[in-house]
Amino acid sequence: MGGHFVTGHIDNLGKIIKWERAGQDWLLDIEAPEELMKYMVFKGSVSVDGISLTVADVGEGFFRIWIIPHTMEVTALKERTVGSYVNLEADILGKYVEKFVSLRK
Repeated sequence: MGGHFVTGHIDNLGKIIKWERAGQDWLLDIEAPEELMKYMVFKGSVSVDGISLTVADVGEGFFRIWIIPHTMEVTALKERTVGSYVNLEADILGKYVEKFVSLRK
């Protein structure tokens, strides 16, 4: 089983707090609400403005993703800057786990 498990539904907004070049790639840090951060895990999935991406790191109140040149060229991310708000959707698998665990209590 593999791939990203996002559905196209927006969970919340995030704010770009770091957006810089890293060699040929781009480094993007997004501040997100606590209710969404609980679903962010290293190498998990997140959708940013409808673009399914892999979480590269998780910090206190933010997560990081790496943007490869192709993604930068063909998506609206090239139009975003520090301070821009983006639509976020967390991987649905974490939501299912949370729901099932809560039902067992």
